Amino acid sequence: MISTKGRYALRVMIDLAEQPEGQFVPLEEIANRQGISKKYLEIILKILIEKKLLKGQRGKGGGYMLTRPPEEYTAGEILELTEGTLAAVACLGKGAEPCARKASCRTLPLWKKYDDLTRNFFYSVTLADIVNGTI
Repeated sequence: MISTKGRYALRVMIDLAEQPEGQFVPLEEIANRQGISKKYLEIILKILIEKKLLKGQRGKGGGYMLTRPPEEYTAGEILELTEGTLAAVACLGKGAEPCARKASCRTLPLWKKYDDLTRNFFYSVTLADIVNGTI
């Protein structure tokens, strides 16, 4: 299940993609449009800035903006930065410990296929696709 952190991060990125390019958007405006508390939004924005998806500026005229064009962001990238992994089972997550049952696991092919479908889907959808309604 995708948490509120991942869903809100995606909403924030879409919101910023819909704003005029090259302009910082104040935190309060984003929070009001998205119905997200400023405190929780700050946590999400911090992650997105640390990972270089956004840049922020303090003071008058400050706020947040995308660091790249909307076509260059994928939903998968945004979700994995905030969620950690999209893997359905622990053994398929990045850096997972090798599973002792891997050779005999009857369900592993099922989970791999599901993981591939999910990953391929989220990484094929860009912010531009969402903003333009082409998804």
